[in-house]
Amino acid sequence: MPNYWWVNHKQTLRQEIDGQYLWSPKTERNGARSQFYDNMRRASPGDVVMSYANGQVAWVGRVAEFAFTAPKPAEFGNVGSYWDHEGWLLPVYWTPLSPPVRPKAMIQRLGPLLPQKYSPISALTGNGNQKAYLASVPSEVFDMVVAEAAFSADVLARGGGNSLTFDAVTEMLDDAIQKGLEVDATLDSTIKETVIQARRGQGAFRKNVEARERACRLTGITNPALLIASHIKPWRVCRTAAERLDGANGLLLTPDADHLFDRGFISFGNDGDVLVSPRVPDDDLRRLGFENLMRQRSGMSESAAIWRMDAFGAAHSKYLGYHRTQVFIA
Repeated sequence: MPNYWWVNHKQTLRQEIDGQYLWSPKTERNGARSQFYDNMRRASPGDVVMSYANGQVAWVGRVAEFAFTAPKPAEFGNVGSYWDHEGWLLPVYWTPLSPPVRPKAMIQRLGPLLPQKYSPISALTGNGNQKAYLASVPSEVFDMVVAEAAFSADVLARGGGNSLTFDAVTEMLDDAIQKGLEVDATLDSTIKETVIQARRGQGAFRKNVEARERACRLTGITNPALLIASHIKPWRVCRTAAERLDGANGLLLTPDADHLFDRGFISFGNDGDVLVSPRVPDDDLRRLGFENLMRQRSGMSESAAIWRMDAFGAAHSKYLGYHRTQVFIA
């Protein structure tokens, strides 16, 4: 069964509906955690979102991908000028709700169904709550709101073939960064070339990774022809050329393992243990040929454990800390 969400996004309504996504900072302005922003990482593909702005719910969306790190969309312009540049992007396929529904008009019936903590609107007045962004709501709230209007459930469930995807967005972000590097007058041509090669796990970056790593930490494969040099802290979010070329910011992984790691479905502890996202179904791990990951997650005996390698050093651990908190889907 899907989870149900309610987003208050008056300031960014048009950009997020047109772009088929939601975007939020990762923390409050003062660096404090926000449940409403943390919820971006809790949302899962197939979940349902109601869009609330200007006193009405006019759109219903289906979460298309897990949220991932992305810069504040350029189309926001000066909106949220105090927000951090780096935040969470959650792809959502939107479809209209017609006619739009005004929750305030039904607050006497709706109020008792709203969550007592982290509610998107006041259960007494129906006004939007300050600082509320993405809020979890019971399915009964969704049912009551949409009962006042109509939307195409089939389109919501099956539409969105052209929606944003993790691969499409990250490729676009990488392209933009590469173009910036190509015209960066502070970098000489040799550095530019090596940093751009590192985007694909090639050149000096691969050599630096191979100097530290000898095998895929998920499968134990050592054949270089079967291994990808994968960044731990993604190339697109590295701040310097040194980070993009640092061998400690890389692992050698087989293509399937690289996809799981890059997408945040697995990560690694500093002790070398593999961490498996609880939101990857066992059936998917089995079909990918990673039954041992499934067994490890279920707590079976050590004899079922996957290939085990040594603990990571301090240099690797710094980057892995970023991956566990900003990439891994817990």
